[in-house]
Amino acid sequence: MALPSPAIQQWRSEGRIAVWLHIPILQSRFIAPAASLGFCFHHAVSDSSTLTLWLGEGPSRLPGYATHQVGVAGAVFDENTRKILVVQDRNKLKNMWKFPGGLSEPGEDIGDTAVREVFEETGIKSEFRSLLSIRQQHTNPGAFGKSDMYIICRLQPCSFTINFCQHECLRCEWMDLNDLVKTENTTPITSRVARLLLYGYREGFDKIDLTMEELPAVYTGLFYKLYHRKLPDKYKTMTLMD
Repeated sequence: MALPSPAIQQWRSEGRIAVWLHIPILQSRFIAPAASLGFCFHHAVSDSSTLTLWLGEGPSRLPGYATHQVGVAGAVFDENTRKILVVQDRNKLKNMWKFPGGLSEPGEDIGDTAVREVFEETGIKSEFRSLLSIRQQHTNPGAFGKSDMYIICRLQPCSFTINFCQHECLRCEWMDLNDLVKTENTTPITSRVARLLLYGYREGFDKIDLTMEELPAVYTGLFYKLYHRKLPDKYKTMTLMD
């Protein structure tokens, strides 16, 4: 067991319980010496790694790094024609119909991801309307064994001429929603959400939509997006329930 360095001894004497060490990739030669002093990897990004050393009593209570990746798809539905935008991925073993989508980028809102991915894959411009479903899956091979959140949003089309990305998509078309519900050539989650959309179309989207509202966070100057079933205005301002 390596003897603690003077710095570590000083940190302990100051009552510190943990140390975070950020090492740029060009200085990665310092990782091995740090490891010999008890530092462990916490996470790495493209140009640096972060190591930690727990100095407190018992097992480390430091929070782990991000454990989930977030994928977002856009169900672009035209209520006037009852058509839904679907694609077939070029690089899949089974070319099933699905909604266009991809991974959310750091700092990107869910609705913005859906709109961006739909445009990049299909050339269709759209607007966010609601969140429809969330799939949670663990030890996903496509997420490097981490947990995966896959969110499907309802979007409204702002254009209709398809110009799909041929590097990502094999096919892309506007399909009648009834046909998507009936086809067997689709993924289970696409089939379920197609039925959800059909229900919303017939009975009212307020029965299926999780709408978004931006609210102030507890941290000064920051805001967050909250998704839930629509709340009547009188309940937003109500201070005392009957």
